[in-house]
Amino acid sequence: MDSSFDVRIYGIETNRREKGSSYTLRWKVDSRKHSKTYATSALADARRSELMTALKKGESFSSATGLPKSFASKSAEKSWYAFAVEYVDWKWTRSSGNNRKIIAKVMATATVALLRTPATQFEPVEVRTALREWAFNTKRRAAAPEDVRVILDWVQRNTLPMSAWENSEKTEQVIHALGTRLDGTTVAASSVTRNRRIMNLVMGYAIKHKILRTNPLPQGKGENTAPKIALAIDRRALLNPRQVAKLLDWIGARTRGGRCYRAFFATLYYAGLRPEEAVALRVSDVILPESGWGEFLVHEAQPEVGSQWTDSGEVHEARQLKGRAVGDTRLVPVHPLLVAILRELIKAYELGPTDLLFPGEKGGMLAGSVFRRVWRKAREAVLPAHEYDSPLGKRVYDLRHTCLTAWLNGGIPQPQVAEWAGNSVPVLMAIYARCISGQAADYLRRVEPLQALPEAEV
Repeated sequence: MDSSFDVRIYGIETNRREKGSSYTLRWKVDSRKHSKTYATSALADARRSELMTALKKGESFSSATGLPKSFASKSAEKSWYAFAVEYVDWKWTRSSGNNRKIIAKVMATATVALLRTPATQFEPVEVRTALREWAFNTKRRAAAPEDVRVILDWVQRNTLPMSAWENSEKTEQVIHALGTRLDGTTVAASSVTRNRRIMNLVMGYAIKHKILRTNPLPQGKGENTAPKIALAIDRRALLNPRQVAKLLDWIGARTRGGRCYRAFFATLYYAGLRPEEAVALRVSDVILPESGWGEFLVHEAQPEVGSQWTDSGEVHEARQLKGRAVGDTRLVPVHPLLVAILRELIKAYELGPTDLLFPGEKGGMLAGSVFRRVWRKAREAVLPAHEYDSPLGKRVYDLRHTCLTAWLNGGIPQPQVAEWAGNSVPVLMAIYARCISGQAADYLRRVEPLQALPEAEV
């Protein structure tokens, strides 16, 4: 790292704004300018004093980071790649399979952004895949095939040291990469927020182990903060009963597993279960009377993660219900029409109490890739072209959204809907408030007499 004794430290500038002032410290090492903005004048003055003390002691300053030699951390001694592998291995046993996969994706993106030179001899997709599926997979790394090892060896030799995070320009490049796809388009706001959250945890680990002194990622409001996430669902995605009926009829008429897929999708529409909850249901988890309402005892989720990310080597990973403790359960009512569909399914498939309620084509759990394909084909066959191209029921999850919206519009109290859905009331309302309709006329009738003025006395 280049260093110099040619250092000039300037005074502190006050930035006055409506929402409060901030304070910027500026200094120069050789011809390279550096600056840092603080929320209070005390913080800015404290850092200026530290720099002045180092200057008076005759310390050399880094022209890249602008910091005195005494400020140097272990960052220059360790490459980002080595650190990233270390973090992934530390996090592996503390994470679910899905979280492992997400962390690997984020670390792969950051690694590409922290290369000394672009890997022009390899295809970009090959580099990302080698990092995501092998380098940052504790379970598979040692078994990486030869062509992958060639890529990873090159990456290991060409990754910048951790001190790169002390360079604001390089940090901004990583932040930009975390919000951009390979084709240059912007990723969804929710993905940007998730990626930033994971990277902040990574930086926390680096600080804890004294590899970095401070978190280089921007905090608070600013141009590099994550975009806002729209929690509310798009009401255009909601299906009406006529559309659902046509879709279920088309699916049920399929010669290959039609009855099972029809019952699966009907469960999402009538009971509002998440797909990973529905695939985990056993026959013994359901009470199905000959007439009237039934009941689900939901106690497990089986998200489809991928065999390379689970400890068991299975595609699905057994997890507790979302947002609940291990062993927690919830009861969900089963609509009489769904009761009839499920009774018919159990009889046709001769299912026993311990069998999966929705068995896959090979006897295991329904594969997400398969039921999503079935749903896509149903939409294409049933919906007019303009509806197929629209958000209408585009995701299987939209059946759950349609169910919960119907419960809310039916006047069922929000706490009860939240309990059946496995959500908190605040989350429920943040997602569905804009889709509640049909009750305005009743509300206006109630308000009208309350605001009526008495007739004026003559």
